[in-house]
Amino acid sequence: MPPSNLSLLLTFLLLISTDVISTTTTTAAAPLYFKEAPKFYNSPNCLTADDICSGNAVHVAMTLDAAYLRGSMAAILSVLQHSSCPENIRFHFVASASAYTDNIQLTLATSFPYLRFNVYRFDDPAVLGLISTSIRSALDCPLNYARNYLADLLPACVNKVVYLDSDLVLVDDIAKLAATPFGDETDRKVLAAPEYCNANFTSYFTPTFWSNPSLSATFSDRKACYFNTGVMVIDLARWREGDYTTKIIEWMELQKRIRIYELGSLPPFLLVFAGKIAPVDHRWNQHGLGGDNFQGLCRDLHPGPVSLLHWSGKGKPWVRLDGNRACPLDTLWAPYDLLQTSTVLES
Repeated sequence: MPPSNLSLLLTFLLLISTDVISTTTTTAAAPLYFKEAPKFYNSPNCLTADDICSGNAVHVAMTLDAAYLRGSMAAILSVLQHSSCPENIRFHFVASASAYTDNIQLTLATSFPYLRFNVYRFDDPAVLGLISTSIRSALDCPLNYARNYLADLLPACVNKVVYLDSDLVLVDDIAKLAATPFGDETDRKVLAAPEYCNANFTSYFTPTFWSNPSLSATFSDRKACYFNTGVMVIDLARWREGDYTTKIIEWMELQKRIRIYELGSLPPFLLVFAGKIAPVDHRWNQHGLGGDNFQGLCRDLHPGPVSLLHWSGKGKPWVRLDGNRACPLDTLWAPYDLLQTSTVLES
């Protein structure tokens, strides 16, 4: 039996036996089957990065769950396909401890046999008591808060990581994003991301927050702008030194007592980092392609070049494509979709 067919059979048998990997885009509890991706090789000028602690490795962190697994697979493929040194990329996947991480791990290994990755179990109960309800129930998933704990979850030798959401694709070399400078030693930042200073920053917090002088003073000494936490470069070494996980948790604990924001896991990041991050060109997060959080209407690209397309917002490209109501930009996501069609499975 050819290797690709064997891989498909292994995945089929696994998912039939467990019936746990499902998505909101298909019938409830329906398993998904993914094609094997091609192998991507380093270009001749790439330095070796055989060890996870190698300084030549590019570290990428993502969360994995059943509902977004299809998007995650497409994102991984896009990262590898556009990388000049794909064999140097180390993926760090965070999955809920309540999920069947062994099944997720086998699914990844089957579709990406040469992928260098680790899967970490995220303790849902540890964060459940800190989560406040937001404007959209999907934002209340504990796994959305896993990015707060990357410094604790990843090996101590990993000093820098690119965090990516699952509803995006890259069309450029991720090593360029990973090489974002954090500033000089006198004013070195912990986090880098594209900033959007034309957004109405006050809307991310409640009137209760702004009317309280001790709370609103949080931003008095910095030019705070909105940034999207779905694409970030994080200096994990400095994060650990400054214990920024605790700083974020403190704001989440305050939110449980006094409602100071409405939008899930984003506001605590803004409270800690807004106005104090290293800039990244907007090309690295053409976000909002999923539309607003209520209707998910179609949106166009922002002006300027594109290195990363991000379907943040309610609408996801695989849902709209399956429902024959795709937005024009959803066709740019489709080439990275590894989902096996029913026709292939039946044959």
